[in-house]
Amino acid sequence: VHLDSNSALFLMDYILSSVSPCTVTDSEFSLAGDFLIGGLFDVHDVTEEPFILSNYRKFQVMRLGVEQINNSTQLLPGVTLGYEIFDHCSDINAFPGIFDFISVNESVEPWPEPQGPKLPKVISVVGTFSSTKTRTIAPLFTMDFIPMVNYGSSSSAFSEKVKYPTVLRTVLPNQRTVEAIVAILLHFRWHWVAFLNSNEEYGTDGENLFSKAIKNTKICMAYNKVVDAVTNHSEVFRRIENQKINVIIVFTPERIATMITRAALYLKVNKKVWIATDPWALNRNIMETPNIDAIGTVIGLVEPELEIPGFSEFISSLKAERAQCEVGKERVCNQVCACNEVSAEDIIEADPSYSFPVYAAVNIIAHALHNLLQCETGRCNTNVTIYPYMVLAELQKSNFTLLNQSIQFNENGDPKFGSYSIVFWNNKKADEVGYYKFYPFADFHIKSSEIQWYTNGQVPTSLCSPDCPAGHVRQQTGIHKCCFDCVICPNGTYINITVDPYTCVSCSATEWSTPASTSCLPRLVEFVSFEDAAAIVIMVGTVIFVALSLLTAVLFGLNYNTPVVRSAGGPMCFLILGCLCLCSISVFFYFGKPQQSYCIMRLLPFVLFYTVCLACFVVRSFQIVSIFKIAATYPSVQRWWMKYHGQWLVIAVAFILQVLFLLITYTTALPKLYNETVWYPDQIVLACETDLTAYGGSMALFVVLCFLCFLFSYMAKELPKNYNEAKAITFCLLLLTLTWIIFATIFILYRGKHLQTLNALAMLSSLYSFLLWYFLPKCCIILFQPEKNTQQYFQGLIQSYTKTISQ
Repeated sequence: VHLDSNSALFLMDYILSSVSPCTVTDSEFSLAGDFLIGGLFDVHDVTEEPFILSNYRKFQVMRLGVEQINNSTQLLPGVTLGYEIFDHCSDINAFPGIFDFISVNESVEPWPEPQGPKLPKVISVVGTFSSTKTRTIAPLFTMDFIPMVNYGSSSSAFSEKVKYPTVLRTVLPNQRTVEAIVAILLHFRWHWVAFLNSNEEYGTDGENLFSKAIKNTKICMAYNKVVDAVTNHSEVFRRIENQKINVIIVFTPERIATMITRAALYLKVNKKVWIATDPWALNRNIMETPNIDAIGTVIGLVEPELEIPGFSEFISSLKAERAQCEVGKERVCNQVCACNEVSAEDIIEADPSYSFPVYAAVNIIAHALHNLLQCETGRCNTNVTIYPYMVLAELQKSNFTLLNQSIQFNENGDPKFGSYSIVFWNNKKADEVGYYKFYPFADFHIKSSEIQWYTNGQVPTSLCSPDCPAGHVRQQTGIHKCCFDCVICPNGTYINITVDPYTCVSCSATEWSTPASTSCLPRLVEFVSFEDAAAIVIMVGTVIFVALSLLTAVLFGLNYNTPVVRSAGGPMCFLILGCLCLCSISVFFYFGKPQQSYCIMRLLPFVLFYTVCLACFVVRSFQIVSIFKIAATYPSVQRWWMKYHGQWLVIAVAFILQVLFLLITYTTALPKLYNETVWYPDQIVLACETDLTAYGGSMALFVVLCFLCFLFSYMAKELPKNYNEAKAITFCLLLLTLTWIIFATIFILYRGKHLQTLNALAMLSSLYSFLLWYFLPKCCIILFQPEKNTQQYFQGLIQSYTKTISQ
């Protein structure tokens, strides 16, 4: 809302006239000096209690700080600090003091004059304590850039410099409190918690920050309740009990915390862990409540208690200065503090929380003046006019040491110093059991063995669901991630609970796992190496085959003109033996680590040259039938066959067709490397992937050639024994067919590394079938039965066959 100057003056006059001004009659509230510091302390509170001893202690700490600075000859030599302290007992009654602070020459001017900055009564303000009150008054000081050095307002809102450019603070912000609370919860594995907060700036800000902080953790806020003076505590604790929550975080001022703990005692709430924040963690009224231990274990976060030098002596010297005090039936809220019932011991022993932040605030302002007045030489330049905005700029650059604390601010005006002590309530006193340091880096430590748990030594638990066994995934039930069922991760998956406890992660293609695994194991890479025993046997067998083939060729060459060699096919025998040797090349490429070239060479030589062998046997079978049967019936066919060398024409056509089929195959579906990972979860079998459909043409040619061989062999079943080569060819083809049927069956049932060994063995068996059952018998005749290798013997068989046919 924007007001013009007349309207603003009218509003302020109305406020000043409607509220009884606080009369400054006690020297404790003011001190004359060259520069005045404003102070805002809730010594009284119209809504709570007539006199707040702990706040009165803070009030005295400020007075002590100013006195020590004035007595020092180093910080502000020749310059005195004064103060105007106002009892900020309520929001309404605060305005007269605030207007007094920002007044110029005893008058209030709400907007700066065009001619230049104002010089208000105070150069800076220490206070106030609560975040709500700071939000109320901070905009008034911002108008004149009067810096507020706050000792108790921890709301994260004041880190927003766009909204609160003049607010700095010496107390840790709520972000740090929440950070420490989360660290404690995670340390003790308390994942199922209740969060009770007050219905004002401090509590609501704490709840918002806590909700954000636990978002990516294992912690769940099972129950949250805003607590105030009219809260039904019975319903609150009933809900907590029903949800089996054993840890309660109370993020409230001490007044609300007092109501909560007393209600817990009255309702006999026990066996709980209570997390207390700084405003009430050292509150003696709560701590010394009779039978307070019955509510459970109280763990508190407090700023470390630093002894303020000279404080006890200063308080003891107040006897003559302090006016006699009388606490009447009516609550007092003014600038008169008459406290004759409060002894020096009471003040010294009061809750020391926030004493150092007050002490630091006074010293920070003094150091800023020290720099502005150029007091480094031992004398201050009093001719310099100091405006509040100059003090603000210097405050932001603070860098000095106070009571072993390095006093600095970050860009948001938050302190770069301070830590938390972790205390445990033990027999109406607070024992320190740990700490959480923030600077220069986060350092958390807690000695749980020194905490006397209500469970008699064992750390209490607070979980919605117990942790799952290793290798089990969490399956969330309900709206909270902390409530879940446990489901086992199947084989081939694992769970990494530090990353995502709710998902079974699949192992990579090179890894495997058993059910309920927390990690994957590398698969064993399998292939048939050249050193494998089976590989050695097959390769030796291949070498022997080649040697036998060469010896057979030599033997046939030496006996080339004999009837046995001529009846076996003559020159065609050498072509068959050569192609069988070339087929054997494929066998060697089934061993060793597979490569792209290996995949190609496993089939190419065998398919190509085995086609030539089959074509030769087709031709040979046809020739036998042609000589004895077709020549007499169809003489023209026999003449054409002999004239155009039909045997070589058939072989060439078969070879060319196979070459074309293979070119098409390797153009459209080149064999490639393949990792077999399905059949054996713990292995990777390195193999070659072959598209059998792409070899359709080649396989069809094989089938046609085999069929023709069988057909011509059947037609020649009654021919003379020595001329009936078709029977030998038939037997070889039967062995060939049986071999590949057996391999096909194994291929369907087995996918291990030795499948490649069996494939090589099937190829070698196919080669040996022709060598042993076609060529070896003829070699035996040549070597051991030479009488059967004569022209007369063969002519005798033919004449005998002719007589049988004629009969």
